[in-house]
Amino acid sequence: MAIVCKSAAEIEKMRKSGRLVREVLDALKAAVKPGVSTMDLERIAGKMIQDAGAKPAFKGYHDYPCVLCTSINQEIVHGIPSEKRKLKEGDIVSIDCGVILDGYYGDAAITVAVGAEISPDLVRLLEVTEASLYRGIEQARVGNSVGDVGAAVQEYVEANGFSVVREFVGHGIGTRLHEEPQVPNFGSRGQGPKLREGMVLAIEPMVNTGGPGVRVLDDKWTAVTEDGGFSAHFEHSVAVTKDGPVILTQ
Repeated sequence: MAIVCKSAAEIEKMRKSGRLVREVLDALKAAVKPGVSTMDLERIAGKMIQDAGAKPAFKGYHDYPCVLCTSINQEIVHGIPSEKRKLKEGDIVSIDCGVILDGYYGDAAITVAVGAEISPDLVRLLEVTEASLYRGIEQARVGNSVGDVGAAVQEYVEANGFSVVREFVGHGIGTRLHEEPQVPNFGSRGQGPKLREGMVLAIEPMVNTGGPGVRVLDDKWTAVTEDGGFSAHFEHSVAVTKDGPVILTQ
């Protein structure tokens, strides 16, 4: 499948869908506290997306049942919201949200501490994962390669003693949720497709406290760390422009 470069008008539409994703994630971050269920978060997101005249990007995608992915502690990605999953003091929860507005997709993720006290190791995990995202975004420039983005993420994460998940990667995004190219969070500088003006990438480091290994639970969706370590996930949709990277989900 070919890589699709977007026009300035298309990027403007994607900025609107990206802005809605950010508003939803900001509301969810404020709602995260001990005792809240992941289904409570799902309901908030579903209502906000509907009220904005948009559609959820994930619900129904390969039969995924929900608007959000909510992944707690050892869960890396694709955790399914549930009434039973109540957040506890000291947990971390990754919230991934995508929308379709006016035919264009927005996609972003955050990882949030639950309550006032999480362990210093988890504070560091969140800080390093989010910082690695911005290292990757910095490389999303015309003439660089996809490998430059992945290498920047990997080098920063591993220098800080964490590991990068390899089974799940970022992706192009536009009129479909997943477009070419794939954007791994690891790699070699100068390798992979060259970045061109108008490409839009969903860059999304998933970082583990232990090894990079992954297994998928019996629900066929929830991916967890193989060794029981904790995992964090941050994501932005980013346009490659002649003036450098522009974050659309800011």
